[in-house]
Amino acid sequence: MFRINGTPVRIERYPDGTLRLVIDEIPEEFNAERLYEYGKDEIADEITIEWIYENDEEMTLFFIARHLRERYAYRDIALYMPYIPYARMDRVYDEDEVFTLKYFCDLINVLGFSKVTVRDAHSPVSLGMLNNVTEEPVDGVINELIDELLDREKDIVFYPDNGSRNRYSGMIDFPHAYGVKERDRITGTIMRHEVRGDIPAAPFNVLIIDDISSYGGTFLHSATKLKELGADKIYLYVTHCENSILKGELINSGLIEKIYTTRSIYTGDHPLIEVIDGDEI
Repeated sequence: MFRINGTPVRIERYPDGTLRLVIDEIPEEFNAERLYEYGKDEIADEITIEWIYENDEEMTLFFIARHLRERYAYRDIALYMPYIPYARMDRVYDEDEVFTLKYFCDLINVLGFSKVTVRDAHSPVSLGMLNNVTEEPVDGVINELIDELLDREKDIVFYPDNGSRNRYSGMIDFPHAYGVKERDRITGTIMRHEVRGDIPAAPFNVLIIDDISSYGGTFLHSATKLKELGADKIYLYVTHCENSILKGELINSGLIEKIYTTRSIYTGDHPLIEVIDGDEI
């Protein structure tokens, strides 16, 4: 989904499948005629493309950015892209693998955005590859959830692996435990998962915290282990929740009270999942 300064872009297709894009109601200050009449210094400073990732839409972004460059007056074009596609592919292990993250970032950089705003990037490699990038903080919304759901005297937050522990423990001052997991590099299957840290006396409540979920396998393993250790209510926060979570075992496991996510890639509708609007972050 794309919006220009809050106005949705109409995405249609011709019979052959090619894109037909219509951008309605561009504010008058971006009218091209004003560029020639008043000059760039009199035009509004910035126009923003908001991209809420749904599928492979890079060409759509390319067309929109080029359209704005050629048809409308601008000083800067900013990109608001809370989710970074291909961020999982932040390295290659052999010459047969395609370094998709690198090439995706190359495309974004070629478009010359004055600012690229992302949220909770899955890999710091992506931040290093994007020009003019700034990361939107998530500590505020996570700490609000902790205050709402947990009691410092008897509850904990849980980081499913060392990656999430390193990512969030510095921004969250709350008792915690963490998981250690081992995956098969090719299939992604979790081969081993254990819980470490100070586990409070049962019963206790838990907020699991991580940046992204696909089918929810990691959190299913985590919740199962935590229940065995005496957890009562288990909540889950993930910044980016893929729609594939609806096809995984976690959603129907009965282990999770509520899943909280931000408005980045989740477009489904399920009573267990609550989307926190981006304005709250």
